[in-house]
Amino acid sequence: MSRRWLVARNLTRGTILAERLEEGASLWAKFLGLMGRASLPAGNGLWLPGENGIHMFFMRFAIDVVFVAPPSGGSDGPRKVLLARRSVPRWRGVVWLVRGAKGVLELPVGTIDATGTAAGDEVAITVV
Repeated sequence: MSRRWLVARNLTRGTILAERLEEGASLWAKFLGLMGRASLPAGNGLWLPGENGIHMFFMRFAIDVVFVAPPSGGSDGPRKVLLARRSVPRWRGVVWLVRGAKGVLELPVGTIDATGTAAGDEVAITVV
């Protein structure tokens, strides 16, 4: 995964989803995701651009997941939240697929509730 840090902001609510967001843009980074990690600290997250699904195979902890649409207004524009899934359980073989999604945020459990993030909100993902 790249070491280019990003920040994810919920523009609708005026909250920050992640202030230290890793980008997993390569095929390997997307496959690996958060597998092998013991936890995901508060304020951190993983951005999987272009994706519409995730799996929880080999995950050691639950996560909050936000699926977003392609950016509006150009490649750096805000993205509409299509689905915000709280506390997706670890080690489930379920593959979550969301029609129309073109990016996934994997976040610590409690982030969705703490930020008030819901379907229809607009999220901006920018370089720190």
